[in-house]
Amino acid sequence: MSSPTDALVFRRTQAHAGRHISISPANSATRHLSYGRVRLGPSRPSIEFGNQNEETGFIVVSGEVTITTCGRQFSLGRFDALYVPRGSHIQMTASSPAADVAEFSAPVAAAYPLQVVRYAEILRDPGLHFTAGGPACSRELHMLLGKNIQAGRLVAGFTFSEPGNWTSWPPHEHAGLLEEVYVYFDMPPPAFAVQLVYTDPETPLAAAIVRDGDAVVMPSGYHPNVACPGHRVGFIWAMAAHAELSGRQFGVVNIQSGFETGGSGLESGRNPAPSVR
Repeated sequence: MSSPTDALVFRRTQAHAGRHISISPANSATRHLSYGRVRLGPSRPSIEFGNQNEETGFIVVSGEVTITTCGRQFSLGRFDALYVPRGSHIQMTASSPAADVAEFSAPVAAAYPLQVVRYAEILRDPGLHFTAGGPACSRELHMLLGKNIQAGRLVAGFTFSEPGNWTSWPPHEHAGLLEEVYVYFDMPPPAFAVQLVYTDPETPLAAAIVRDGDAVVMPSGYHPNVACPGHRVGFIWAMAAHAELSGRQFGVVNIQSGFETGGSGLESGRNPAPSVR
């Protein structure tokens, strides 16, 4: 018998060779956001596809790739990112023996510019790379596709916790603006975390043990997680705004009642006030 957790948790999404879309509005609770993985190696060194009416963000999880699109070519290394506008043809080739790339997409009406994001530049920007939280909930955030780029719906980056710490704490939600997915990575066995998703803490929508490669959909609700002692939790977070452009706001959240002291910890990454077209 299936449970509510089954509809939100997707296991081992990194296990497929080539390009595989694990989460989309067709098979999950997301309205706009899709997530997949492109894994290239000796048996499948390159791939080509089009993104039709969707803007697409790529984040290199491991290895190196060359992406050719919109008449330009980019060499990307670990944690580099690329934003590709809708209606683009994309060719991706491994530049190392193996490469693993996370792919996120969402439908948009407008075409926004092609943009490359270098991880080395993110590390030098305190508005894109910062530490949030305090004792027992300290974590390091990296915003790759945030206020630094132009986009319609997508926002994405990744977080590492301190070993045994909570993240997404204090518990917060932003369902009025954005839906979200967490993709767990860099958590070699025996590392695991516990992910919660709830609007009412007495009856959680999900309470799941998650490991490397698992993904959790968060269409609504508070969504804290906690790493097991001795190990950190690492996850890529990607969001899609419900309202194109105007809803694309990072760090605008509602904190669970009783946990408001000290703010959300996400203030450094907030966008400037959006301009509506």
